Amino acid sequence: MKKLSALLPKACSKLVIVQLIMALVFMLAPTGVVTAGSGSAYWKLAQETHNFTVGNLLTSSNSYRTEIGDYATTQWYNVSQIYADAAMLKQGDSRYLSYMNDTYSFMDNMWDLTSPIGGYFALSNLDGTGAGGDKYVDDASLAGAAYLDAYEVTTGVAQQNYLNSAIAVANWLMYSGLWDSTGGGGFWWTTNKTVPYMQIKGSEVNGLACQLFLRLYMITGQTYYKSWADSIKQWLDDYMFDKSAGLYNWQYELANNSVTPVKFTYDNAIMIEVNLLYKAITGNHAYLTSAQNIAANMKNQLWNTQNSTGAFIINTADPVFNPCYSGWASQSFIKLYQADGNVSWLNTAQQNIDTLNAKLRDTTNYGYHYSWDPATNNIKDGSYHTVSQAWMQRVQIMLSQYR
Repeated sequence: MKKLSALLPKACSKLVIVQLIMALVFMLAPTGVVTAGSGSAYWKLAQETHNFTVGNLLTSSNSYRTEIGDYATTQWYNVSQIYADAAMLKQGDSRYLSYMNDTYSFMDNMWDLTSPIGGYFALSNLDGTGAGGDKYVDDASLAGAAYLDAYEVTTGVAQQNYLNSAIAVANWLMYSGLWDSTGGGGFWWTTNKTVPYMQIKGSEVNGLACQLFLRLYMITGQTYYKSWADSIKQWLDDYMFDKSAGLYNWQYELANNSVTPVKFTYDNAIMIEVNLLYKAITGNHAYLTSAQNIAANMKNQLWNTQNSTGAFIINTADPVFNPCYSGWASQSFIKLYQADGNVSWLNTAQQNIDTLNAKLRDTTNYGYHYSWDPATNNIKDGSYHTVSQAWMQRVQIMLSQYR
């Protein structure tokens, strides 16, 4: 995901029981919170963002251009928009169902039908032709997460289809051969391991896969999903966690057989969510404490107030703001607030969004630019990417429940 270049197991009979347990988990949100809903300014902002996306990036094939004027569509950009539309549905706005389902149908074009285990190709033409090339673990895992969010807001055949697709993604991960013992374990980023910069195993890559396996375990009760997640989490903790910083490092690189100590906002945001899932599954409070510690360390080390009231930078080597990579933190902080009721996490999520709105949102067309540089107090990359819009739509509709 950091670079754009680029057999189903049956559900367990315990499905209904596990779903009831999940429902109880979701009910543990802080009491006394008034749902803002359609009265929230963030609800309006999310809708305006979606309108920009539909008007400028949606194609007649129900795919989304990578950016305005582009003639290619990107797998993880499409599923990010599915993720965003699922969030709208979760907050009760049924108008987004057709957009979500139509893009989901388009994604069949990007699935590898020539392979017995499938897998998503990274790119295709706007009409779905020409899909090919590399496959990416993080892109696939994000698709699985988006489909499970869609599963939660649909019923009947559609709901089962979304679950089956998430299971198919997990199946590809398990049988892709991209997990091995190099560097102590972990998934390689991509099927293309012929060039040095792609010969990497990242925290974000593995964190997203861990999330998918945990969520499937919660839904299906199949223990092999939990076993995979446990192996991933163990590798991340043993090899990628920087104890002195209290944050996860970026990636293991084969070329120099070492870990790059750069800290990414969304890598660590993803690991907050991993720990919250473990807390929900096990009831072990230590996982909540770990999530809280990561969040606090992110605020201390990845928060920038230069020429702004503050937001999360992309990473310690590239201290700029980006709607997706910075905005992802707001999702994780909102989920952390839902888990422990500490309003400071919600305040940080809101401030992050407010600054991204102030610095990256075009007040004329309501689209989001790709990046803003705190050091120069200027837009660094003025392009409008689908993924930028998708993530701002998603985090703002999530925030609208509370603010």
